[in-house]
Order: sequence, then structure tokens, then C-alpha cells
Amino acid sequence: MNVSHASVHPVEEVPTTEGGGADQNVNAPRVRMKDIQGMPGTAGGLSLRISQLVFAAAALSIMASTSDFPSVTAFCYLVAAAGLQCLWSFSLAITDVYALLVRRSLQNYRIVSLFTIGDGVTSTLTFAAACASAGITVLIDNDLGSCAQNHCVQFETATGMAFICWFTTVPSFLLNFWSLASR
Repeated sequence: MNVSHASVHPVEEVPTTEGGGADQNVNAPRVRMKDIQGMPGTAGGLSLRISQLVFAAAALSIMASTSDFPSVTAFCYLVAAAGLQCLWSFSLAITDVYALLVRRSLQNYRIVSLFTIGDGVTSTLTFAAACASAGITVLIDNDLGSCAQNHCVQFETATGMAFICWFTTVPSFLLNFWSLASR
């Protein structure tokens, strides 16, 4: 398993900085790029996960606080997608906190693959649910004109929070996908 360790291991031979021939650099070890903020195990990645969790929890709680959301399938889908996003973001935020505390890199191929697939699935579900809820909200507000009987402000707020959650999920997915593709 290719996992980094918190300790520093001594190097037997000090690499030279002098320009040697092409023969000298053939067996040189590959230099790993520094972790980019926003990738798993970084402070930027943790901040993205916390913001995803906050916005998904806001969308979930605002939508679930209305009494008539179960009557519309798109709103039920938004609650389900936001709940899944909350669970996913919370579990990865815990993983990021652990990685930061023990100073461990999360750039293992299997871990990055799991994060990429999970971010791709949850971001797609969140975006689809936000779009479906936005369509129903526009239908209720503009086309039917029945906002007086419904909770349009809560529906619009929950939909907006879901879109913001998606906006914070996309960078996580793209950075993980880029890290996976650049191997």
C-alpha cells in the first residue's frame, strides 16, 4: 500500500543540483507535486467539506420544516439528496480532520478514486434535485400564482441552498478527478 508516513526517513545519497548528463537523471526519483488546497487531507479540502455540509444541512432543514413538501416528488428528492450530501460531506470532513491531525496525505489511488466517484454521484444528485425543485418553485410561483397558499419563500431558500451546496461540491470533484487523471 502506498501511504505516506508522518516520520521523515533518512536519505542514503544526497541528490546533486549540478547539471549532470541525461544518464544521471534516468534513475532519479519522481518528485511528487505538493498537495493543492481543496484536495482531500488539506485545510482547503476541509473548508470545502464543511461548507458542503452547512449548505446541504440548511437545504435539508429548510425544506423539511415545511408541512407540504411531501406532496411534491421533487421536494422529497431534494430532501433525500441533501441528506445524502450531508452524510457524505460529514464523513469526508471527519477524514480530512484526521488526515490533518496526523499529517497524513490522502493521495492514495484507491482513496482518491472513492472520493472522486462519491463526489461525482453526490454532486450530480444535488444538482438534479436543485434543478427539479427550482422548476416546481417557478411553476408554483409564476405559472400557478399560488404562493399565498404554499411556502414559496422556504422552497426558494432551500433550492438556493442546494445550488450553493452544488457550487461547493464541484471544486472537490474536479480537484479529485484532476488528481486521479494526472497519475
